[in-house]
Amino acid sequence: MISKEKIERINELSKKSKEIGLNEIEKEEQKKLRKEYIDAVKLSLKSQLDNIEIID
Repeated sequence: MISKEKIERINELSKKSKEIGLNEIEKEEQKKLRKEYIDAVKLSLKSQLDNIEIID
């Protein structure tokens, strides 16, 4: 899973984006962090789905 610090940074960038906007470096950082977060969620979901057993 993604670290708490990275999630906090995603939130900081999102808040700053809404308030005053981001420069190009911050936009790239935000894009990278969001992709990393989404990939971690997908991996976690896939892992959970792989462990499901259907009992009839």
